[in-house]
Amino acid sequence: MNDTDMRSILKCVRCGTCRAVCPVFEVNGWESSGSRGRMLVAHGISQGLEVDQGVFDSINTCTTCGLCEQICPSGASPVKVIENLRHQLVLQGKMTDAQKLIRTDALEKGNPLGESKDRMAWLGDSRNDLPEKSEYVFFAGCLASYRYPEITKKTFDILRKFGVTVLEEEVCCGSPLLRTGSDPSELMSKNLEQIKKIGAHTVITGCAGCYTTLKNDFPEELNVLHVTEFLADRLDELDLKKLDLKVTYHDPCHLGRCNGVFDAPRQIIKSVCYLEEMKSNREKSKCCGAGGGVLKGYPELSLELSKNRLEEIPKDVDYLVTACPLCRTNLKRGGPKVDVLDVIDLLEMAMG
Repeated sequence: MNDTDMRSILKCVRCGTCRAVCPVFEVNGWESSGSRGRMLVAHGISQGLEVDQGVFDSINTCTTCGLCEQICPSGASPVKVIENLRHQLVLQGKMTDAQKLIRTDALEKGNPLGESKDRMAWLGDSRNDLPEKSEYVFFAGCLASYRYPEITKKTFDILRKFGVTVLEEEVCCGSPLLRTGSDPSELMSKNLEQIKKIGAHTVITGCAGCYTTLKNDFPEELNVLHVTEFLADRLDELDLKKLDLKVTYHDPCHLGRCNGVFDAPRQIIKSVCYLEEMKSNREKSKCCGAGGGVLKGYPELSLELSKNRLEEIPKDVDYLVTACPLCRTNLKRGGPKVDVLDVIDLLEMAMG
């Protein structure tokens, strides 16, 4: 365990403030399933604590949502400690079956979903008319490309009006590996090489996980925008009509709390319909329950986290809107009474 992590662990004064906001602790109620407990477990491991199943589950059930860091009065960084500890355990061969599958599929197939089909099939005929050079490149991401090809195509159809191109040989950004303890450098290098070849100075993505990874974790600094940030500055150039709808918005953890992107999605939503906020919003938004490998490694827990988040949907809204395909996937799993849309779905409706 490195010195930075040890300093963070020692910053934790065991006050328990984080217990009030940790989504996993809310469901499980075990001390070891909250951030305070995980910091105690991490300290124990540094002192030789055996990594049995209980310890292993404590470390791997964190969604890396960052609520604990946002509220911590001591300034500790539990998420970074957990991610680094997962990496150390992976180096020792201590991994869940889900972690092994994520790593194998991402490295061998270019995505953690195990998909072998053409990643860029969503492009359709558009792939025959792509500029070789551009200032802007759209990074679609794995989930968007394979699970939401229609909205991914809609997103690019809007972006290409502003000269945006794509990576024709895009692979996973590396976030699923990074959050679950594996080395994403091979994937990052492949994407970085293509970005340089295109000559892009800005990467645009619609996935919160891709966003934070491209922006904060790549070996070279990139100018990264979420698609809502890019389009919020260009709404006057889109022919939009008002929709007779009332919606609510879920802030993705890795977009909002971790990177401060709160206003752009709301600006787009408010430009086309009425927005009613969820009780917990912006930096206090609750996690959807999918991040940190929890959806794949602990699906039952992830489902309960989703259901807890859905309890905050205001009455009489037409849609629950978010700005991340992973959040959308898990929120839909929770069985909401209204459909879950991407912000771009609303924009496309208003352009229709």
